[in-house]
Amino acid sequence: MPKNFEVEKYWFEDDGVIPNNALPVLVYRQICAVDDKSEWFETTFIANGWTNNWRDTILPYDHFHSTTHEVLGVGKGDVMLHVGGRFGKQLFLNAGDAIILPAGVGHYALPTKNEYEIVGGYPEGRAWDLLTGEEGERERALIGIKNVPVPFTDPIDGEHGTLISSW
Repeated sequence: MPKNFEVEKYWFEDDGVIPNNALPVLVYRQICAVDDKSEWFETTFIANGWTNNWRDTILPYDHFHSTTHEVLGVGKGDVMLHVGGRFGKQLFLNAGDAIILPAGVGHYALPTKNEYEIVGGYPEGRAWDLLTGEEGERERALIGIKNVPVPFTDPIDGEHGTLISSW
């Protein structure tokens, strides 16, 4: 991992449908320089206590998790991700980039013809739920998000990473 990598921070307010979170979304740019980026992300996430890992693409509809934070590492290809609900932001992620989404932050992949692979993980292997802001979800979601603990480690940089100093 490069010693001086760029980390972007984004904040998104509750839009009435997607609750988002007061904690910032963290985007790590070009942190992985090896050929097998998916393997590197998975190994790094696990070493830093972010488990319950998977490899796939990102869902194409707005969703969020009220039970856990999530890290997504781009192992192959590139993807345009919409983050933060209706008033959110589109973020272009390349192979070697990673994004940490606090519980409650809406996200989805915009349509693409490009092939890409994401490696996902959750602090301490927490189980995730899948919410979309439908009627009847909100009260439970807000309670869940409030009760998700801040992780002990950054999935990329362990005990001394940007997440630790930013959250």
